[in-house]
Amino acid sequence: MKFQKVVKVYALTSAFVVYLSVFGLKGYSVARAADWPNYRGPGHNGITSETERKSSWGSSGPRELWKKSIGIGFSSMAVADGRVYAMGNTGKKTNTDIVYCLDAVTGQEKWTHSYPCPLQPKYYEGGTLSTPTVDGDKVYTLSKMGTLFCLDATNGKVVWRKELNKEMGKELPTWHFAGSGLVVDEMLVLNIGDAGLALNKNTGATIWSNGQGQCGYATPVPFVMGGQRSLAIFGKDSIIAVSPTDGRKLWQYPWKNRVDVHAADPIVFGDNVFISSGYNKGCALLEIKDGKATMVWESKVMRNHMNCCVLFDGLLYGFDESELKCIVPQDGTEKWGDKSLGKGSLIMSADGRMILMSDKGELVIAQANPQQFTILARAQVLPKGKCWTTPVLANGRIYARNTAGDMVCVDVGS
Repeated sequence: MKFQKVVKVYALTSAFVVYLSVFGLKGYSVARAADWPNYRGPGHNGITSETERKSSWGSSGPRELWKKSIGIGFSSMAVADGRVYAMGNTGKKTNTDIVYCLDAVTGQEKWTHSYPCPLQPKYYEGGTLSTPTVDGDKVYTLSKMGTLFCLDATNGKVVWRKELNKEMGKELPTWHFAGSGLVVDEMLVLNIGDAGLALNKNTGATIWSNGQGQCGYATPVPFVMGGQRSLAIFGKDSIIAVSPTDGRKLWQYPWKNRVDVHAADPIVFGDNVFISSGYNKGCALLEIKDGKATMVWESKVMRNHMNCCVLFDGLLYGFDESELKCIVPQDGTEKWGDKSLGKGSLIMSADGRMILMSDKGELVIAQANPQQFTILARAQVLPKGKCWTTPVLANGRIYARNTAGDMVCVDVGS
């Protein structure tokens, strides 16, 4: 579902009952239902509206449609209007980021856009981190060093650009900028500075800015609570809710770990916010009441290193470091755990099927089930290298990439 106004989407049942609380002022319009135009999808929750996709393909695996080398990085993909957008870095010798626009069905290059950017490996391989964001005829990309582009989605021409670190003085966090852009009304919102930055999506002009300090690594999350439109910003040392209109802080709750890395997006449901961080920090459920956030419980049952949990049918599914788990968000009770996928990633389809990638490039389809981990199909679709990037399901095709830049598109259409 692609909305011109940001909406609040809750997956409350396996039938994907969708509540649309309009985040804009005057309704919404629906475009191509199965597109995935931004990080974590159109509902900002890791769930696609697609159902009835193939979940068994025999020993040969799913049919490969195309593959491509896109360069070093961890960026996920965006899919919109028959095009897939991806990013990668050429490596230490040439130090160049490349934004790719590819035909979603054939993988043929429609255009590329490149710019200088260091690989910056720091206890990891380096490369691109954020995911492109598509909004109508524009696509927004952010480099780890703070080069922000608004590109024409059809031809890759630069509409406007900003140097967030060099020109605007926004301080780089230890592992550089990683959060993706969020389009809200006429704004592009970024997890930059102490508690977010909003720019005019058409011109790049600043609308509001909350400080110059180091930011967190998660992407801003839109939500509505008590009739109040809000944005959840996971900062360096706290979770903060701000007003999208002017960036005013609505509430804040301190949350630190030893390296100030909070990369998994907050998950908002009802009057609660679930947060999780790696490096042995753990997770917590917050209750928001009368403009204040209080802790309901805290535990180490779920330690999201970089990839987010998915809330489906009242349960949370996600990677506790290197173990896939199902937990109850109300009290943190663990329902089951499975260590066969390593430090993997997942999204969910509307009929409760988990689309998972192992940290060694294996695609796994499993049924969301609070009783046990039930695998429906699995296949090695990428070379056996590090794979930490969230896959994408759009229009009957799964897109996946690994750190080295091997990207694949496989057919899972009915």
